[in-house]
Amino acid sequence: MGLALLQAAGIGFLVFVIVVIVVAAYIFFSAVKIVKEYERGVIFRLGRVRGGPKGPGLFLLFPLVDNMVKVDLRTVTMDVPPQDIITRDNVPARVNAVVYFRVVDPNKSVIEVENHVLATSQISQTTLRSVLGQKDLDDLLTNREAINNELQRIIDEQTDPWGVKVSTVEVKDVEIPQQMQRAMARQAESERERRAKIIAAEGEYQASERLRQAADRLDSPTALQLRLFQTMGEIAVNQNSTIILPVPIDLFRPFLRDAGGAHDGAPRRASEEARPAE
Repeated sequence: MGLALLQAAGIGFLVFVIVVIVVAAYIFFSAVKIVKEYERGVIFRLGRVRGGPKGPGLFLLFPLVDNMVKVDLRTVTMDVPPQDIITRDNVPARVNAVVYFRVVDPNKSVIEVENHVLATSQISQTTLRSVLGQKDLDDLLTNREAINNELQRIIDEQTDPWGVKVSTVEVKDVEIPQQMQRAMARQAESERERRAKIIAAEGEYQASERLRQAADRLDSPTALQLRLFQTMGEIAVNQNSTIILPVPIDLFRPFLRDAGGAHDGAPRRASEEARPAE
């Protein structure tokens, strides 16, 4: 009987010691907190924030009194899911983006919002739809940098009360229907043809101006003779048997006058012969 009581007492004491060890270990591990270099800890004591964010390093808390919430300060890369929008010129499109943000005030990110990552994601989606819906398709495709800056500014203003800083917003891809893509391709092709015709017309105009200037300069006999010599030199470069004999036109003018007079005299004689017949 006595031996059984001693064994029962020993087992009870062993269980008590084990319980004390477990409770002590729990209190120790709940009291000791390690905050990493890229983290900050927001300490709540009896539900109230105790000062500014803590860290990095080792911290001892009062068990069952203090509670620490760790906040990551590294930049978060978040993909915005594809959003279906209709541009201002009534073109349907599907747009997705990426947002880079980080926490700059750990206290606000814990106190002011329940989940700052989810809240930033939702505000990014709504801002993306509202801003891009006010843009034309041409602006959406060409003025990408200005649209990114506008999105970054609007989202950053809305997340600033939460202690979140949005550093960059980039529109990654804009998907438009196949019919619109074909129409844009035809428009681009027509635009290139128009530019080609304009360039060809400009070339013809400049060539005509140069030819007119050359004709004005070649109006003198000396210039004509120099041009003749230059042409003969260009022909003589090639190995050919072409012979050029420059003959002044003045040598042929008497013959041209006689030929012209003969042609004019024949109708005149015919008319004179016809008059007596009448």
